[in-house]
Amino acid sequence: MPAATDPDAALMLRVKRGERVAFEELVARYQQPVLNFVYRTLPDSTEAEDLAQGTFVQVWKSADRYQPNAKFSTWLFTIARNLCLNELRRRRRHPADSLDAPAHTDSDEPRGHSVEDQRETKAPDLLLRGELEAKVAQAIGALPENQRTALLLWQRDELAYEDIAEVLGCSLSAVKSLIHRARETLKVRLKPYLRSGEWDETASTPDEHR
Repeated sequence: MPAATDPDAALMLRVKRGERVAFEELVARYQQPVLNFVYRTLPDSTEAEDLAQGTFVQVWKSADRYQPNAKFSTWLFTIARNLCLNELRRRRRHPADSLDAPAHTDSDEPRGHSVEDQRETKAPDLLLRGELEAKVAQAIGALPENQRTALLLWQRDELAYEDIAEVLGCSLSAVKSLIHRARETLKVRLKPYLRSGEWDETASTPDEHR
């Protein structure tokens, strides 16, 4: 049973009993990872903070139904992903709602992200790095949703394949395939911007991890 080996699941069982201190401890542990995940899915700092907060509101409201059938982090990221998907669907139904939103700039980064001091004159290498980061973010954003989520959960949030499979509701082999296809797509799209033509942040193959 995961609660026996997963301290976060044990904390969530305490939340289920109404212990607010346990809930606050979980929020402290996962607030930044959830915010990072949401922000990478919806790169709007205000929206990301709202959805991250909504994730923990949902955790609290769902506490009485919580069952430790999987790792707590798997359950948590599943809630965050579902909220992101709901927002993406809402935006597709009402595209005009986002027309008045300010364009994304470095100042839109959510709290906790590293941002270059805009008062300093950027050296050429920083400009190139910023351009590359923008291209990487654009390429990741253009991936199919399942590929993007699998890649981000694996590479950035370091979830195991089994946990990603739980979040996505698919098989272990499907997760490996999604990550592989995402990496191959990124290699092709980013090759003109990388000297080696390699996708450095995901240079190792899925089978070399975990």
